Amino acid sequence: MGGGLYSGAGGGTVRAPLSPTLLTHRADRRTLAYMAVTTALLIVQWRLPEVHPVLYAWFLFMAVSVAIIAHNHNHVPIWRSRWLNIATDYWLTLFYGFPAFGWVPTHNKNHHHLNNKAGDYTITWRLSEKNNLFTLLSYPTMSSYFQQKPIAAHLRGLWSSDKVKFWLAASQYILLGVYYAAALLWNWKKALLLVLIPHQMSLFSILIFNYVQHVHSDEESEYNHSRNFTGLINTMLFNNGFHTIHHKAPGIHWSKTPAAQAGILDRIDPSLNERSFWWYMVRVYLLAPVMPRFGSVSKRVARIDAARASTTAATFVTNPSD
Repeated sequence: MGGGLYSGAGGGTVRAPLSPTLLTHRADRRTLAYMAVTTALLIVQWRLPEVHPVLYAWFLFMAVSVAIIAHNHNHVPIWRSRWLNIATDYWLTLFYGFPAFGWVPTHNKNHHHLNNKAGDYTITWRLSEKNNLFTLLSYPTMSSYFQQKPIAAHLRGLWSSDKVKFWLAASQYILLGVYYAAALLWNWKKALLLVLIPHQMSLFSILIFNYVQHVHSDEESEYNHSRNFTGLINTMLFNNGFHTIHHKAPGIHWSKTPAAQAGILDRIDPSLNERSFWWYMVRVYLLAPVMPRFGSVSKRVARIDAARASTTAATFVTNPSD
């Protein structure tokens, strides 16, 4: 398969099925439709004298979907053609708001190997073991800051080992910079509303998703390391809510994850399967401060406390006090 320059790294071997099209999986016709709609919404709104509120709300949702698409394309390239995948990396960069290659060092090579353990640059428990509105809202900025280190190291490695890949990665930064400059010079107000804010929406949302999918789970567990959201938002966002199976088999195409998740469902603690993303957000971050029963319980802390209690008990048996 002619994979993308960066896509699929660290995600397992991905093989394209026999197909008369250039798509790796036919289900990605939906992916292309999402990207086409996103692009069209930008063009239409830029040409309108004023931003239409309904179109704008739709556009912000599509910005969130672009973040999911960038993630999916990184694991399983959309195209069987290497050059089409590179072109798609540029397309995604323009609407995601960050160079598409950035997923490789931060996500594929780091997060998928460590999965919220120490050393993962995206760990949810860096500042606190709590799960509240403050930890939720501070996480995107904190996580973004720490992810710059592996990205810089990755670029240095490319500079030393493969100048072509380095310049292809660097060109995504250049393209994004030119895009910002052109948009701001053309119409700074529309650039703010139609470029900068949607980019932040895209980047912020994907980090929020990562946080709620891992916070208060047990990173040492084979099946309880992630929280799953199985309702409407999961369907609308390419099955991204099936997170346990994604970590178990990151090379599975998003269209195949429902069946794969069903195969391991009986091994996942039911408390980690949430039907509604929005009810979880309201329950845990708005209701729990006044009604603690709605809060989440940390499986990570429970495991640590159990291990400490076991060690203390063993020490007492070995060296009983007088």
